[in-house]
Amino acid sequence: MNEKNGNSSNENDLKKTLLSYKEEVNEGRLPQRAYIIIRKAIRNLQLQPSEAFLEREIAEMLEMSRTPVREALIRLEMDGWIRLIPRKGFSVEPIIKENIEQIWKIAEALEGVAAELATLNMDEGHLEILDSLIESQEKYMLENNLKAYADVDDQFHNLIVDYSQNKRLKSVMDSHSDQLYRARLFTINDRELPVRSIKEHRAIVAAMRAQDSKAAQILMHSHRHRGGQEILGIIESKSKNNKKI
Repeated sequence: MNEKNGNSSNENDLKKTLLSYKEEVNEGRLPQRAYIIIRKAIRNLQLQPSEAFLEREIAEMLEMSRTPVREALIRLEMDGWIRLIPRKGFSVEPIIKENIEQIWKIAEALEGVAAELATLNMDEGHLEILDSLIESQEKYMLENNLKAYADVDDQFHNLIVDYSQNKRLKSVMDSHSDQLYRARLFTINDRELPVRSIKEHRAIVAAMRAQDSKAAQILMHSHRHRGGQEILGIIESKSKNNKKI
């Protein structure tokens, strides 16, 4: 396993993580199971951007034969998570500003629509769930537990997409949500504490509670745009710094 920097997991830690994911995945088909596990490890940065690895290494860590792992890796390459390096193995795709920017623009537009639709479909029970998530975010922020904050932030946004009750919108967002999460996690320690994001979440829920669907759309779009610009700026800065090394 190629450890490009101090954040890369060592092999023993990575194996423990992959096996813990293996226990969580309720999937009988081995190729699909391997796909979900490896993708989750990339999403959560246990496999770092640009980190190189061998098919054999992953198969051994997963305690699987190489055939289902190979099928999973081929699919992950097709989906843009990894790339094949001839005669050298695989490498996790780097987090590139241009790629994330394209995905973020989709998220900005669609999550704004999701917030508008969700406002028309929600009852007080849904709103209370969102309120509780915001409270959890504030708690984790004050504890400086930014990974837990990011997880709850992901839940908040995903729930609003679910509440939109638009299956096609949800399908598009699901296809990109892991890449957005990876980018947020990649930059989270370089960002200011998310005080402003929590205030924006409260404003979005307040608009929903007032049944002002258009305001909810505008607030969500603005929230996603601001956060995206911040994250893209950090990704660009990290890229420039890596080139200097």
